[in-house]
Parts: sequence; C-alpha cells; structure tokens
Amino acid sequence: MEKNKKGKGTLYLTRAALIAAAYAVIAYLSAPLQFLFFQFRISEAFCVLAIFMPEAIPGMFLGCFIANYLSGCVFWDVLFGSIATLIGAIGARLLSKVPEKIKWIATLPTILANAIIIPFVIIYAYQSPDSYWFLFFSVALGEVVTAGILGTMLYYQLRKKLNRK
Repeated sequence: MEKNKKGKGTLYLTRAALIAAAYAVIAYLSAPLQFLFFQFRISEAFCVLAIFMPEAIPGMFLGCFIANYLSGCVFWDVLFGSIATLIGAIGARLLSKVPEKIKWIATLPTILANAIIIPFVIIYAYQSPDSYWFLFFSVALGEVVTAGILGTMLYYQLRKKLNRK
C-alpha cells in the first residue's frame, strides 16, 4: 500500500513539473505575442488541463511564475500574473463537473482572473497611462482567444484521445 501511495505522489509531481515546463517554454517562445495590453499567451490554453488532473493547478502556477521571471517581468507581474493563472486553474478544476455541452465554461475563471488582475499590474507595475477598462477588455480579448477558444479546442481533443483508451 505504501508503495502505491509513493507512486501516485511521484506521478503527481512529475505531471505538475511537465505542465510547468511546457507552460513556461510555450509562454517564453510565444513572448512576441505578449506586450502590455495585448496578452496572447498561448500557454493559457493549458487551463483546461486542471479539468483532467489536479496537478495542473500547481503546474500552471509554477509555469507562469517561471515564464514571467525568465521574461524579465517586474516582481509584481511575476507574482500577480502567477496568482491570476492559479485562480484560473483552480476555477477550471472547480467547474470540471459541468455538463459536457457547456464545458467551455471552465475557461471563464482564467479569462476573468486575468482580465481583472492584469490591468492593475500593467497600470501600477509598468506605469501604463491606459485606463483600467481599456486594459480589462484588451486582456480579456487575448484570454478569450487563448484560454477560451484554444483551451476549449485542447479540452475536446484531449477528451477524445482519453476516451479512446
């Protein structure tokens, strides 16, 4: 019994680390698509991984933290950007039981957390002169594309793949 628990813990940590690494690499490589109010971070599509496995939650948080740190973001962006991603991943996990036909709703916490938090980061950490609402809608647009559309597409592809087994 002890060996089985240890194996599950190792699997959990390995998956979380792989998600963190994939998130960080994809975010880092897609950095040209991310600048101030235009936030098209392709790795935000991974928010749906929390529907399938809880280890995606720390993996997403750590991956965002690493990506922001390596990208040279200011401390407040590293911290609060990662927290926004954490909130989104937790929200996706909490919504994992919604009916299949509205499963896309699990991407809403990621969209909303980033749309609400990131404008404050841009305004205060980077001294942006843009209004909160302009930044809210521009960040939300990027999240709708990456977390909402790409994330939903990723979800259905993974579900189809997992149902074949």
